[in-house]
Amino acid sequence: MKKIKYIFIAFSIIFTGCDYGDLNDNPNQPTDVPEILVLTGTMLADVAINASHIQRISGMWSGQYKGEQSLYGAIYGYEISTEESNSSWGYLYNGILTQNNVLREGLADDLLIVGITKIVEAHAVGTACSNWGNIPFSEAATEGIDDPVFDSQSLVYSQLQTLLDDAIANLNSVSGYSLSEDIFFNGDVTSWIETAYTLKARYYLLVKDYPSAYQAAQNGISNGARSMKYYPSATTSGDQNLLFEFLSGSRSGDMSGNGTYLSDLIDAGSAISRNNAKTDEDARSKYYYFDEDGGNSVGVASAAAPMPLVTYEENLLTLAEAAARTTTMTTALGHLNELRVFLASGAAFDLVDSGDILQYDAYDAADFASGGIENMDGIDDTRALLREIVEERYVSGYGTFIPWNDARRLRASDLDISVPFPLNTGAATAHPERFLLSQDELNSNSNAPDGLTIYSVTEVNQ
Repeated sequence: MKKIKYIFIAFSIIFTGCDYGDLNDNPNQPTDVPEILVLTGTMLADVAINASHIQRISGMWSGQYKGEQSLYGAIYGYEISTEESNSSWGYLYNGILTQNNVLREGLADDLLIVGITKIVEAHAVGTACSNWGNIPFSEAATEGIDDPVFDSQSLVYSQLQTLLDDAIANLNSVSGYSLSEDIFFNGDVTSWIETAYTLKARYYLLVKDYPSAYQAAQNGISNGARSMKYYPSATTSGDQNLLFEFLSGSRSGDMSGNGTYLSDLIDAGSAISRNNAKTDEDARSKYYYFDEDGGNSVGVASAAAPMPLVTYEENLLTLAEAAARTTTMTTALGHLNELRVFLASGAAFDLVDSGDILQYDAYDAADFASGGIENMDGIDDTRALLREIVEERYVSGYGTFIPWNDARRLRASDLDISVPFPLNTGAATAHPERFLLSQDELNSNSNAPDGLTIYSVTEVNQ
């Protein structure tokens, strides 16, 4: 594992997709910048991991995007190489873990900074763990260890819970202050603590510890304004929405939102439409739409569109699913209806057309009874509610890893309530279960496992 010490990652470097290996090939000649400036760089590296290349791949592999041609056309058909993981691997290990060590060593007395770095790290490592399974963590970015061991996926999730608990303890002991280098919350302690709890709930959900997920989410993100999103300036080249930059740059024509399972699901005229007497998805369908050349100047692919990372919607839906599994249907339905109130408020996404109607009326128990508008096939009431919650996670989680993670989490144990998006090609017989390990890591770490394919099921999804 190649370690590069003390890099300041500028906006243009992150958002043009450079490999960290190109930034500074000589670790003995670091860029001399104040430690606090590194904080912004680690956050931008986290954005790059969670909202660029591998997120787009996960979206293509879960019915959210369509690969149209060239590299993305091949990946859409499940043809992928280990090189596709190199940039994200570099962002994680050199852009976040190594740089966080620098921050925590240089600013050890500033518990706000220390707590924030732990949450950013837990977010990025959790994404990597879910995507690649076993990964280096306990020995990663450690001085003197060039070949760190690969920790098991379940161990990494356990370690992340401890890391998040430590971050919460750090932040509970300090008062926030204005921090311009914090591009998410400007130093707001409450927002960071709530984000940590939502991440704890996410990771409990991914290992199917639903009681713990419910408990953590009760302290999670409490309103839409506290969602962890990156808001690009849109006026500066290199600081624009990553999907916009992708579609307007060298990859123009390679990917679209046309003809996907998701687009059909929220299209009122589709045979699989989720629209009903209480739900009108027309406005969200317009916001989510983009064609292969961009094709949506005010929606999700616009230059200024916020990039969701950890959101209020996710927290509410984690509460809803975990409650349906561990408490009562009434409690779970209440959480789902909280989300529907938020969607109807107009605060969840921008309207492409100002006159669009937002209709997300509250559901009641009768809607999930046999023959109700959300249970036309007569399954168990609670299973019908769970199916709707999972489908809402699929729609509201657009632009994140939630649809991909849920599909793999539910495939073996809860296929009846999972979203049934089809295979992308008739030549395939199974859906992908993971990304391939980075070729850079395979080349440099003797502990890297051999023989894994995209169809190798990760430990927690067995």
